[in-house]
Amino acid sequence: MMISSKGRYALRVMVFLAEHNSDEYVPLKEISEKEQISQKYLESIARMLSKEHLIEGISGHCLLYTSPSPRDMR
Repeated sequence: MMISSKGRYALRVMVFLAEHNSDEYVPLKEISEKEQISQKYLESIARMLSKEHLIEGISGHCLLYTSPSPRDMR
């Protein structure tokens, strides 16, 4: 079974957020630097994951993401 590069990066983002499981949001820039993923590419992946409620995101000065709490998952 082949997994696309976007799928692999999406999994890396979700693992990163799970390892940093706290109630605090993580800046997209930090995820990009730690996982060595282009920030522009990561924005599209994060948008997709957020739309599917796999991660939670807020926008403002910078994009911030966290993994949803178990009670928020559908």
